[in-house]
Amino acid sequence: MNAISDFLSRLAAGPAVLVTVQATRGSVPREAGTWMAVLANALVGTIGGGRLELDAIAHARELLAREPQAASRRPEPVPDLQLYRLGPSLGQCCGGEVQLQFETVTPADLPVVRARLQAVQTPLALFGGGHVGRALVHVLCTLPLRIQWIDSRDEIFPAKVADNVHCEHSEPVQAAVPTLAGSSRVLIMSFSHAEDLDIVAACLLRQRERGDLPYVGLIGSQTKWASFRSRLSARGFTPAELDHITCPIGIPGIADKRPEAIAIAVAAQLLLLENTR
Repeated sequence: MNAISDFLSRLAAGPAVLVTVQATRGSVPREAGTWMAVLANALVGTIGGGRLELDAIAHARELLAREPQAASRRPEPVPDLQLYRLGPSLGQCCGGEVQLQFETVTPADLPVVRARLQAVQTPLALFGGGHVGRALVHVLCTLPLRIQWIDSRDEIFPAKVADNVHCEHSEPVQAAVPTLAGSSRVLIMSFSHAEDLDIVAACLLRQRERGDLPYVGLIGSQTKWASFRSRLSARGFTPAELDHITCPIGIPGIADKRPEAIAIAVAAQLLLLENTR
């Protein structure tokens, strides 16, 4: 279960304080938009740990204890803004400043909170339900991603997946490409090279028409990509268009071929790409 799913399931049972990093200045543990949820007997997420987080948890629990009945009657959450200077007073050497927003939320706020937290999830389409696909979903579902998991074999998906994973049967599999969410990151690792080629071609056509797939990664060796590149060039795709495909996938230097290792390498590459945009 990822942090959003964990928090939403807990919020359904009782009130919480949602703590969000609203603004930062200088060196700080986490960026704006980071959140954690403080409940009476639980904590979900993190705003960076250390004394900052301890003080934020203490303040959130004071809010929960101070007005439990008022919070349940209030029609809308009322934000509480606090500024923390990460210097000697907090025993942290970062030296920057963090503004935190504290919002008391209740089960009645669940639809609004769900929509707000899920809105910041990055869309990712994963083609292929094999060993590497399963390992990738296991890793990626813990990140703020909205995963569309696609395969031409309907029976391939596990019985239970995380809340941010949607399984989709598509036959032919490349027919799903035009319906992907805008700005989707795409990973291609179907059970056959023929399917992989068709998916890549569909992604290139969509990129030509809309330019809204910032990353398209294909599992395989340099030899596989050389073959694909030649065949796609024969279909009329230009060198510049073909340069948009990442193959092999994963950060370089990791030779381990175990599905779990590949999944970690690919997840690291996706994180690097997000940090350089």
